[in-house]
Amino acid sequence: MDYKSAGVDIEAGNEAVRRIKSHVAKTHSPAVLTGLGSFGSLFSMGHALKGMEEPVMVQSTDGVGTKSKVTVMAGRYEDLGRDLVAAVAGDIVVMGATPLTFLDYLGFHKVEPKIVEALVRGMSAACEEAGISLVGGETAEMPAVYADGDLDVVGFVTGVVDRRRLLTGADIVAGDVLYAINSSGLHTNGFSLARKLIFEAGGYGIQEKPEELGGKSIADVLLAPHANYVAPVRRILDAGIPVKGMAHITGGGLLENVPRIVPEGLGVVIDRTTWHPQPIFEWMQRLGNINDPEMYRTFNMGVGLVLIGPAGMRADLADALQPFPAFRLWELGWVENHASGVRFAEAG
Repeated sequence: MDYKSAGVDIEAGNEAVRRIKSHVAKTHSPAVLTGLGSFGSLFSMGHALKGMEEPVMVQSTDGVGTKSKVTVMAGRYEDLGRDLVAAVAGDIVVMGATPLTFLDYLGFHKVEPKIVEALVRGMSAACEEAGISLVGGETAEMPAVYADGDLDVVGFVTGVVDRRRLLTGADIVAGDVLYAINSSGLHTNGFSLARKLIFEAGGYGIQEKPEELGGKSIADVLLAPHANYVAPVRRILDAGIPVKGMAHITGGGLLENVPRIVPEGLGVVIDRTTWHPQPIFEWMQRLGNINDPEMYRTFNMGVGLVLIGPAGMRADLADALQPFPAFRLWELGWVENHASGVRFAEAG
């Protein structure tokens, strides 16, 4: 017997590494001191810490969850790599951090070098876009752990921020305004419910084009890559706009994520007349006859980021976002006293 007969093909892993080397190298800045193959990644912090009074390391990890199942159904993997970078980097940039390095974990029932390459190609593209160095990762083939066709994708990001520039929301007060930046769709959240609604309750196929989706296929809409907010947020912060706190709208939707940055004793009001969620959300809500609170707790409903700060910031925010035409800005609501959580403004 040998390792391959037990289900692990070392040569397939080596072939995957050969395929991804050039993609990974494109993300490396001079601060990266090691290439693929080292036992650990080495990253020089000198330039990143220059001018900081009290550097704070900011880290996050996340996966793409059940979206990986839809990816396998469609046979489209590159955008899943983009999702992974955007999801974890978004979590630290909203705290004021500059993301520096990214590591990945890819777990398979069976390693397919072409799939590994597609995933890493997507990660590398997203890292280049955000100025992040992809410094390493792990590709694991474990047939006894993962079922046939299974794919597990996890990312780890590290960044840094000067402590005096941390965004914690502590200075938020009643009367501050909520500004929203759009999502690009579901991002990576709510896919367990989305799959149940569309493929089980609705009986649709992955390549079907329901009229409600405007001629787009279900695969195109569900697999739209997670918006990468690093560059626009860094531009906003570098412009000195007085943002007091930001929320990345991930699992838990608007109802769970926005209150995380609001001080105790304050609540937020969201005016749902200020935007129109993408058609996918309304279509899924009708498919399952789902109530509004469940939708706004499960999905981002078209809102990817919420920024909170004083009234009158809108023009400056809009100026900072001009180089990023994919992003739209609007006033979403406001902060109020003597409340907690999120409430929706009453019609009229």
